Amino acid sequence: MSLHGKRKEIYKYEAPWTVYAMNWSVRPDKRFRLALGSFVEEYNNKVQLVGLEEESSEFVCRNTFDHPYPTTKIMWIPDTKGVYPDLLATSGDYLRIWRVNDTETRLECLLNNNKNSDFCAPLTSFDWNEVDPNLLGTSSIDTTCTIWGLETGQVLGRINLVSGHVKTQLIAHDKEVYDIAFSRAGGGRDMFASVGADGSVRMFDLRHLEHSTIIYEDPQHHPLLRLCWNKQDPNYLATMAMDGMEVVILDVRVPCTPVARLNNHRACVNGIAWAPHSSCHICTAADDHQALIWDIQQMPRAIEDPILAYTAEGEINNVQWASTQPDWIAICYNNCLEILRV
Repeated sequence: MSLHGKRKEIYKYEAPWTVYAMNWSVRPDKRFRLALGSFVEEYNNKVQLVGLEEESSEFVCRNTFDHPYPTTKIMWIPDTKGVYPDLLATSGDYLRIWRVNDTETRLECLLNNNKNSDFCAPLTSFDWNEVDPNLLGTSSIDTTCTIWGLETGQVLGRINLVSGHVKTQLIAHDKEVYDIAFSRAGGGRDMFASVGADGSVRMFDLRHLEHSTIIYEDPQHHPLLRLCWNKQDPNYLATMAMDGMEVVILDVRVPCTPVARLNNHRACVNGIAWAPHSSCHICTAADDHQALIWDIQQMPRAIEDPILAYTAEGEINNVQWASTQPDWIAICYNNCLEILRV
């Protein structure tokens, strides 16, 4: 899709509800496609799949489906070659895997870790392993992380059946776990980190689950809400505290001491996205309506100011940097999605 001919820098889509979860599709044949999750404070919520029409250069909704409770996170399968089925995962009360067709989206499987009870502990987040798309990890308010194995099974007729099973479950923190992310270090399959209400960042290795490493603890023991690995250099990760106005950059080789603090925001930070193609660029987004891009090359010298700032028309809930189109960043605020050319 050659949007460059039109040289439009911003495309906007207005959803019928507040947009919270959001993710770019990575399939090579579906370039400007995103999934959006509603934030409605009741049981009935929605997910929309939207795409940019080449002719009109407008976003159109291709598909809407129902989702119980708001999605805490949405991710397309990290399949840059298009060899797996076109799958989408969502977290909320459970982890759900959806299959996307041209006309409809169908629930393929619901992954419930608590077989012996009607009660489920809500999932705060999840991550889909890029090296092995048959691995997903979820984080929960019940202090655990669960690693799931996915089978995209035999082709029956023309349908692959998708199912999943628990590979391992571990108590990751002393309190609720708010985020989980696989690291690209050591082959990219076995290492992951989590953050939670106890204010710590912890690192795990699936091959040695008997111990974990604390990489960082918030000095005031504020809950840490998000963590995000650098896409090019697996030594670096970013995290942020609940209601915090700064983003902390950590180096796993120097535990417990931030290598940088990004603190230009004037209200609480909601989202962090590393550049897919550069180890020294990161985007942060906050309730001050701002999305800021930072160049952190000069670490550990202090990073005073961002190199780019964009002001949206509302508090930015989420930011996603397109992994297969590095010159596009998506933000959402109120009921709007915007993609910005950087």
